[in-house]
Amino acid sequence: MDGYYRDKARLFAAGQARRGVVCVDDQWGVRLATEAAIPVVTVATRDDAVGRADADWVVADAAVGLDSVGSAFTLRGPDIEVAAHSPLPGVVNVSNAALAIVMAVEAGVPLDTVIAAVAVAHEIPGRMERVIERGGGFPLCIVDYAHTPDALVLALEAVRPITPERLVIVFGSDGDRDRGKRPMMGEIAARYADVLVVTDENPRSEPPEQIRAEILAGVRAARPDGRDVHEATVSRAQAIRDALDLATERDTIVVTGKGHEPTQEIAGVFHRYNDRTVFLAARAEREAAE
Repeated sequence: MDGYYRDKARLFAAGQARRGVVCVDDQWGVRLATEAAIPVVTVATRDDAVGRADADWVVADAAVGLDSVGSAFTLRGPDIEVAAHSPLPGVVNVSNAALAIVMAVEAGVPLDTVIAAVAVAHEIPGRMERVIERGGGFPLCIVDYAHTPDALVLALEAVRPITPERLVIVFGSDGDRDRGKRPMMGEIAARYADVLVVTDENPRSEPPEQIRAEILAGVRAARPDGRDVHEATVSRAQAIRDALDLATERDTIVVTGKGHEPTQEIAGVFHRYNDRTVFLAARAEREAAE
């Protein structure tokens, strides 16, 4: 994080920008707002934001359900209070929308123009994308790109409120990338989800079973009894089918890590693959068999 912070802070240098907007939800944002070499405006998007007390703009009364209504919130700034809406779901998209609004306003775009534009922003493929709606014997099925510990927490926190019964997660971790996050991802999934299906993401040059083993080590740290933990050894597509077999209509399945990606890299070979396509094919197969 120190290295990431240093790289991000380079964007807030006098030679890069005249002004900046910084989200102060965590300690890193507060630090950046303090140390930036250019004038900055601050935004706090969560009730527990570290820098909320001193922020120039704050989000209040956020409703972040994953239904068709999307997300709604109040944005308060200097002598301003306005209701805002985004069709994109989840707390992370409240943060994104609020930050986008403030950035546009600071760039000189009229506030009412920005509010209207954000309200009609379209869904982004692979980002909290609802692929199968709940009903007809099927659970709600969502595809999300979350592939870091923080993103995984946000994704599971967003899905939990609209899950009547169990939250089922299908996930893995990339090969030839940060190995340290693998047990962290496993522990987070074990704490925030009810049923886990551990599978492959993009193994690249690494043995897939080794990546899964490192994830499962983190799972066991949080759930030593291994209850409702499944390892999919055949393929990611089979992992999604396994999850559909395990889930009931009142459950929610979220598949994380690849989002909209159209390929899966295994041993240096790119295979045509997409989580959304697999979900829809599995649904069609089940409906044809009934």
